[in-house]
Amino acid sequence: MRRAFLLAAAGTLIGGRAIAQSFTQAQREEIVSILRDALRRDPSILRDAFGAIQAAEEQERTGAQRAAIAAHRQALFGDAADPVRGNPRGNVTIVEFADMRCPFCKRLHGEMTQLLSRDAQVRVIMKDLPILGPQSVVAARALLAAQRQGKYPQLFDALMLLRGEPTDEVIREEAARVGLDVPRLLREMEDPAIQRRLDANIALARTLRIEGTPALVIGDTLVPGAVPLAELERMVAQERQRRR
Repeated sequence: MRRAFLLAAAGTLIGGRAIAQSFTQAQREEIVSILRDALRRDPSILRDAFGAIQAAEEQERTGAQRAAIAAHRQALFGDAADPVRGNPRGNVTIVEFADMRCPFCKRLHGEMTQLLSRDAQVRVIMKDLPILGPQSVVAARALLAAQRQGKYPQLFDALMLLRGEPTDEVIREEAARVGLDVPRLLREMEDPAIQRRLDANIALARTLRIEGTPALVIGDTLVPGAVPLAELERMVAQERQRRR
């Protein structure tokens, strides 16, 4: 009981400024004195208090993300203009936010490629999120222009497999290699509608509190970072079971 009180007091003083200010000066001084004495005897109290605060913050962030996913479900899962990889009629959908210059996106690409080759019922909706500089924007525009020629997945794979940077020259070379009409691609990359789509993706990512790439949305869960194949398969199976 005493330890629980001390943890609550430590948590209040560390993370609950508004609550802490509701105490009188004398009460705060007494709590600090008790805590100092307790910490000398058992320093793990402070570590546990920080852990409890971090857990509460993570729970709050997860709840807010799930609420945002529910509120923006149409934008995430229902925009017919979004590029798709895998099976367009798959029974499980993953939304992927990616940047062509992101090394972790490249790592995830290998895992996602394996997932799609092993599970023919997965649909991946692509949300290009060019956040790593101007060349990321150029690559994202090229991908959306390639979509108009029906070759988004081919150019996406080609750019993800690059070891170097997706420079303008490299993008043109890879576009030609996968069979795109390059002059048409270059013209359509400048279409303001393509930039509006990218702006919408960035706004959606901010709303979902996405802090970097890659990021996945499966069901009502946001999954940050490069996820290994086994974890991808587990989440897909879980979502498939939930939808039955």
